[in-house]
Amino acid sequence: MKLQESAENYLETIFVLGMNGEPVRSVDIAAELDYSKPSVSVAMKNLREKGYINVNEDGYITLTKNGQKIAKSMYERHMLISDWLIFLGVDKKTAVADACKMEHTMSEKSFAAIKSHIKNWKNEIYRIKDG
Repeated sequence: MKLQESAENYLETIFVLGMNGEPVRSVDIAAELDYSKPSVSVAMKNLREKGYINVNEDGYITLTKNGQKIAKSMYERHMLISDWLIFLGVDKKTAVADACKMEHTMSEKSFAAIKSHIKNWKNEIYRIKDG
């Protein structure tokens, strides 16, 4: 099932906030995304009901296996596309904003092709440097 862009953004945000090892709470998500606490609360309820997150008795949010899979995919797409755009000469602010849009709409096939192209390009650069 394809998630809505907003659900993917929430999952990616939970993933990124949790990277520092600190527990993630709804208030942290609201602050990071600049959303209202009630909006985040509704979204967390929906994600929990769909099996993408768990919320413990203290209000700490963790990703389920399915939630983590989606979040990691969105994060990988976001990082690769934004870095690629920056390399192409796009300013960082625009690249990050555009990557955020592109990561949700791009097909797996197109993303795989871009990822493969970048990997091959990097390998060629390193081969030339070492050669």
